[in-house]
Amino acid sequence: MTSRTPMAQASLTQQQILETLQQRLQYSFRNPALLVQALTHRSFSSDHNERLEFLGDSVLNLGVAHMLYQRLSTLPEGDLSRVRANLVKQDTLHHLAVELGLSGILRLGEGEMRSGGQKRASILADALEAVLGAVYLDAGYDAAHALVQRIFSGVEINPDMQAVGKDPKTELQEWLQARKLKLPIYRVVGTLGAAHRQTFDVECEIPELARCERGIGASRRAGEQAAAAAMLDVLKEST
Repeated sequence: MTSRTPMAQASLTQQQILETLQQRLQYSFRNPALLVQALTHRSFSSDHNERLEFLGDSVLNLGVAHMLYQRLSTLPEGDLSRVRANLVKQDTLHHLAVELGLSGILRLGEGEMRSGGQKRASILADALEAVLGAVYLDAGYDAAHALVQRIFSGVEINPDMQAVGKDPKTELQEWLQARKLKLPIYRVVGTLGAAHRQTFDVECEIPELARCERGIGASRRAGEQAAAAAMLDVLKEST
């Protein structure tokens, strides 16, 4: 059985740590166990945060889309998609997670801790999504959307963000929308390597075109981008 690292300094109890984070979030959990799970990496326990991360990813995208729809009322759909891509990308989420202090309170296995997992961008970004998923389960979409707005309150959001290049997922989404096709379905079909150095094998499916492509990355998000890039290559070759 793998030994575990403490959640934070021994001088603080888990309850104090959770209370401090909830103060930063400006949200108090009815079921604190959801927050504990959101902060738990798979290297620490089988009761980890990956399912919450999956849920939180959708909550985040909807919350940011809602926010941009209200703030950038003159931008067309394609430009809104690119601005959203800037806000939900790993680098942005990593920065926000650090600001919330997640790096010091994640529950990581010893191997992951020794390899610097508490500072790894993919782990922190995923944990932030998991927290959003936990809030959604705890109190519903309105509470989760309010948290998205608070988290992004200090982030500059303006139409100029559309000038940033498209990532593969955004480009694929726009390619499909331009042809009135439904958005792709992403699923993790396998993981490789030790818990602290995993790679994710992700499948991208477009049912209406009967096409599936796969990609591998150091995080679920990176795997999705790789799978989207592979799908774009195939689609561009066939048109």
